[in-house]
Amino acid sequence: MSDKTEEKQEKQEKPEVPEEKTVFTSHTTTLGGQEIKYSVTAGPIVLKEEDEEKGVKPKASIFYIAYTRDDVDDHAKRPITFSFNGGPGSSSVWLHLGVLGPKRVKLDEDGKPYPPPYELVENEHSLLDKTDLVFIDPVSTGYSRTVPGEKAEQFHDVKKDIQSVGDFIHQYVTRNKRWGSPKFVIGESYGTTRAAGLSNYIQDRHGMFLNGVMLISTILNFGADRFDPGNDLPFYTFLPTYTATAWYHNKLSPELQADLRGTLDKVEEFANSEYILALLKGTAIGEEERQHIAEKLAAFTGLSKEYILQTDLRINIFRFCKELLRDQSLTVGRLDSRFTGKDRDDAGEMFERDPSYSAILGPYAGCFNHYVRDELEFEHELPYEILAPLYQKWSFKDAQNQYLNVGEDLRKAISTNPHLKVFVGNGYYDFATPYFATEYTFNHLGLPQEYLSNITMTYYEAGHMMYIHIPSLAQLNQDLDQFIDQAVK
Repeated sequence: MSDKTEEKQEKQEKPEVPEEKTVFTSHTTTLGGQEIKYSVTAGPIVLKEEDEEKGVKPKASIFYIAYTRDDVDDHAKRPITFSFNGGPGSSSVWLHLGVLGPKRVKLDEDGKPYPPPYELVENEHSLLDKTDLVFIDPVSTGYSRTVPGEKAEQFHDVKKDIQSVGDFIHQYVTRNKRWGSPKFVIGESYGTTRAAGLSNYIQDRHGMFLNGVMLISTILNFGADRFDPGNDLPFYTFLPTYTATAWYHNKLSPELQADLRGTLDKVEEFANSEYILALLKGTAIGEEERQHIAEKLAAFTGLSKEYILQTDLRINIFRFCKELLRDQSLTVGRLDSRFTGKDRDDAGEMFERDPSYSAILGPYAGCFNHYVRDELEFEHELPYEILAPLYQKWSFKDAQNQYLNVGEDLRKAISTNPHLKVFVGNGYYDFATPYFATEYTFNHLGLPQEYLSNITMTYYEAGHMMYIHIPSLAQLNQDLDQFIDQAVK
């Protein structure tokens, strides 16, 4: 075999590793009346894996955007927060340009978009004054891709996804000499699933103990929101969000419309007593009790008693979104039930599209693509995957014949590291991760009594991305700011 043939074969066995082309830019913003100078790093880090036969093997190129405050004497001791969103398949754009970063997408007070083209404004509620920020795009999202010769599917898996993000954090912390910094992770939606699993993985694998985990719109126990035959739990956990939504759209009685929080207290009491017992009885429920439960459900949901009886007292979220405002030819949103939309007709069981997602996709996609090139000066030939369609392909193989529940990972992390604090942010109008399901999950973590104070639970009168609602954004910033202070004491 000739030298050239051997060289060619070797190149085929060892594909060229993508370059880590990183761009640095400098910026200024004002937070709390104080001018803050900061630097932004945008680019990839190539994740590598040790292979017994081939040595160190490149696996994937992970794109990130990092913000570091300039006027800091010792960055090695300044808090640092790693952020990602969910999906699975979502880039980090939502938390980045919605709540944490120094720029945010301009929406109106309630979170509704202005006409295109869209614009960014200074984010007066950014956490950059409190912590450095690193936004991570998991494999196949944003600009993150596997290296040539590696299959992307290997990362579309609950465990491998957690490991790859954890290994990225370890590599970033090591390269940038941040082992001495208080460390936080923040995730949204499926990102909370990742964050909970990560909190345990990064301790066990890398000996990296976190100060805090921040969960925005949480899903840890998938059994609490999967409407499968024989699983009555989500009918119970979604009920208070049905009530909040009916309240917002003025579909309740005058007595129940008087005060949202007071009404939610009443529906939660009903859910925890009469309703959950009725569900557990199944077809053994008596007719008198069945009629009584239907009347109470009608009062708390704004739906007709007849319709509720037709559902066998079990209201699926998609049916609710279609039925609540059917008489007005409107549907309500899943991510944020304050939003409404119109379908082709009014006869279906579920909406054609989620109007709350439609309202934010254009503004966030348009603003990010402009921002990353024009202000951060990072160019890439591939499209930036805002929300890649990975969910249907996602592997839950480690939770076969059961519902995925990473609450146990979080419990182990806290038991191992009793100083670990957890922040949980909930939107009352969130049908993707309803707040009552989150409460149920945390009430069943099995934490010892002395660790319950590690959990901070907060609520906002908005939806899944509660920060698009400006009053909720301001409150969320205050709550996160206070949480970080408490976690680094």
